Amino acid sequence: MDYPVDGSVPFRSMVAVGDSFTEGMCDDVLPDGEYRGWADRVAERLAAEAGGGFRYANLAVRGKLIGQIVDEQLEQAAALGGELVTLAGGLNDVLRPGCDADAVCAALGAAAEQLASGARLLVLFHSTDPTRRMAGSGRLLPAILRLKRFVSELAQRPRIVVVELFDAPCFDDPRLWGRPAASVAGGAPPVAEAVLQAIGFPASFDWRAPLPAAAPPSRLRKLTADLRWLGKHAGPWIMRRLRGTSSGDGRRPKRPELELYP
Repeated sequence: MDYPVDGSVPFRSMVAVGDSFTEGMCDDVLPDGEYRGWADRVAERLAAEAGGGFRYANLAVRGKLIGQIVDEQLEQAAALGGELVTLAGGLNDVLRPGCDADAVCAALGAAAEQLASGARLLVLFHSTDPTRRMAGSGRLLPAILRLKRFVSELAQRPRIVVVELFDAPCFDDPRLWGRPAASVAGGAPPVAEAVLQAIGFPASFDWRAPLPAAAPPSRLRKLTADLRWLGKHAGPWIMRRLRGTSSGDGRRPKRPELELYP
């Protein structure tokens, strides 16, 4: 595919829809306290390409299931009328034991159909394979693969492309997931590059390549980082699951309106 769609007219607007993946968690923190994220990085490149007047909205909120994305973001996203729309959702659902994968696919499909009907291009995702970094998660793989196959089916429709992250070697590196002491900026840079290449930009770098080797942290540094991660992420996540709450409850999107960017 030639960028962007017809090879001549830059995208003038972008609307991002989804959960923590699209909100940008684990990436750089901006001066206003929000995460930067891959969607912001894509918007920066599109804004530079447009040469002024580019508008961007990011409705994604951490912790959202596909039903919540549909209920809380879809109508607003469709009304904003972005030329480029990104939709990532469903992984939070299929990571839960006993998930109804068919229901997740049905909700995602309906959302994709509505968003694609009003956009020049809709970007979907094959998520990274979480079973490659989560011990004991193999039982979740059938539902994850069911969602992956369905997204591939959606990609056969006009004006829809899929970003293939599932088996990229770079995402096997724990430095992309915030656990070790020397955590890098999440997976945002390679994901942003993957999106840009999927919509037709020439490659800036090999985003799939493993990260350069780094010296392992000292035992003390690793222990300190692990304890910090347990206190900041794992512990609160367990408590939310016990209470039936989500990290996104009551949280507003970081860019709810289609505004000039940057």
